Amino acid sequence: MARYTGSVCRFCRRENQKLFLKGDRCFTEKCAFERRAYPPGQHGQGRIKFSEYGLQLREKQKVRRMYGLLEKQFRNLFAKADRQRGITGENFLNMLERRFDNIVYRAGFANSRAEARQLVRHGHFTVNNKRVNIPSLELKKGDVVVIREASRNAVQIKTAIEASKRREIPQWLEMNPADFKATVRDLPARDDITAPIEERLIVELYSK
Repeated sequence: MARYTGSVCRFCRRENQKLFLKGDRCFTEKCAFERRAYPPGQHGQGRIKFSEYGLQLREKQKVRRMYGLLEKQFRNLFAKADRQRGITGENFLNMLERRFDNIVYRAGFANSRAEARQLVRHGHFTVNNKRVNIPSLELKKGDVVVIREASRNAVQIKTAIEASKRREIPQWLEMNPADFKATVRDLPARDDITAPIEERLIVELYSK
């Protein structure tokens, strides 16, 4: 499967905001966005004026990079959200939040979504007592995610749990740190997603 292997810090600079793609590093003075808060490239410090389409495209790219999806994955997920009842934009964000790799990250078991995806791929977690290694799996209300006993002493996971104390765990997740367990208490509502996302622009882009 194709994947991006270059610098991800340039994504934050390109979108002009922190996307927290490198976990704990994003909270330190080493963060590239803190040092160079302008788009990469020789024209990055110039004045940039976006058209309506440009604003829609930048919002789509920002959210896609934030959740770590390829273009085809992102478009297919939006098409699935568009077929559901309700508000398309909110359905879309709900589905992004319920991805297995995102829930592992939100629960504080990984420093970033990319790290969460790697840990899921390597089979470090169970869902409802079954070992699952599919990052795109959409979890449902009542699903229980547990770190496998053999993985609980992994340095990567222990470091992530310690670092997660500076992040806020969403209300729709119920945490039980003593048992290395997270439960999907409810489906995420729009108000639970605090990241600065304007899903309306993405809907407009894909509606053209």
